[in-house]
Amino acid sequence: MSDRSSRSSSPNRISGIARHGRLKRSNPMLALLKGFALVLAVLLVSGGTIAAVALWNIDRTIQSRSIDISGGDGDDVPSIGEFDGGVNLLLVGSDSGEGDPSYGTRDAELNDVTMLMHISEDHSNAVVVSIPRDLIIPIPSCTNEEGVKHPAVAADAINMTLTYGGLSCTVATVEQLTGLEIPFAAKIEFSGVIEMSNAIGGVPVCVAEPIRDEKTDLELSAGEHTLQGKEALQFLRTRHGVGDGSDLGRISNQQVFLSSLVRTVKSSETLTNPAKLYGLAKAAADNMSLSTSLANYDTMVSIALTLRDIPLEKVAFVQYPGTTDGTGIYTNRVKPLQADADVLFAKIRADEPVALSPDAVNIGSVPDPNAPAQTPAATPDAAAPAPEASAPTVPEATGTPAPVPTADAGAPTEAPLPSSISGQTAAEYTCSAGRLD
Repeated sequence: MSDRSSRSSSPNRISGIARHGRLKRSNPMLALLKGFALVLAVLLVSGGTIAAVALWNIDRTIQSRSIDISGGDGDDVPSIGEFDGGVNLLLVGSDSGEGDPSYGTRDAELNDVTMLMHISEDHSNAVVVSIPRDLIIPIPSCTNEEGVKHPAVAADAINMTLTYGGLSCTVATVEQLTGLEIPFAAKIEFSGVIEMSNAIGGVPVCVAEPIRDEKTDLELSAGEHTLQGKEALQFLRTRHGVGDGSDLGRISNQQVFLSSLVRTVKSSETLTNPAKLYGLAKAAADNMSLSTSLANYDTMVSIALTLRDIPLEKVAFVQYPGTTDGTGIYTNRVKPLQADADVLFAKIRADEPVALSPDAVNIGSVPDPNAPAQTPAATPDAAAPAPEASAPTVPEATGTPAPVPTADAGAPTEAPLPSSISGQTAAEYTCSAGRLD
């Protein structure tokens, strides 16, 4: 894949986030045009994934408080339509910062969730890489929004990057770590997770074994639960209540929630419910800070359209490979497995769909024994005559590439990732591997 596939067509970089700008004076005609554009956006992205639904209405809230740092005239912003090329977008979950202090007050703002989403250049697949908060890596020199420069650090946990230099520092660190250019980024607070889960009416999750975590005040019995509000946040934050009690176990537990969230948003119950769609968008808009490169209506809708037709089985959630068996500076922290990470990001840079190793182990999740059976391919009616062989049907042009078909039996498949890289696809039903703290 060329560098173009991971770059925005806009020169904007993550040198600022859309926030704290002066409110613009209301313009009735502009408001009317934006209202029409928002209605159009709903129609365009109504078949999309969670990212599509969460992005379509952000413009109304974000633009009123955004800061233009590009110095350009905006002519390079993509028009409404699919994004041209691939996309790299970083989503950061803030531990405290501007969020509700009831979730804990710290002297530092920490990015305890760091996820990189890559959409392939041909828009046939996507992968979301979760980076452990305690991964010890080099941190580049960073300058925060107040202009204070923090020197480069040879080795520190990646979740310190928000403290060192804000969202732009986290982006620079992940770019250095992965070798990918990241034009887009967003930061969400704990309150945003609560409001988004409320807007959708809850996310169904399976719990294989009871969870009891006194540190997050979470207690769930075995079985299926529909989580929303504070309970959804507790589920995402719990570490001591799942797997082996480590942050690596927490990531695979989060993937249980995220895969179910994607399926829920793509379901007809959500996509045909205007109240849920509006609520999701508003929750995202009210609780996210965006890079200026992303705080643009056309760009957001373009990315949403790019995601629209990627099938669930082609959306993979994977964990950056690391081990907690380190010594010295890696004691109780995560040591990166660099060689295995190089394999992962070489595939991403080449736009190859990732396939997990059958030997990979998800510490915080297990397969759902009650998962719905996969719908088998349709078979011809025994009484009907066999159709004559013909060329494959070409889908009607819609502006969106058709999903990549599943490989036929016996056809070559992509080489699996190293077994140290765990995860799942959005199509897989899994259960949280609970434990009693």
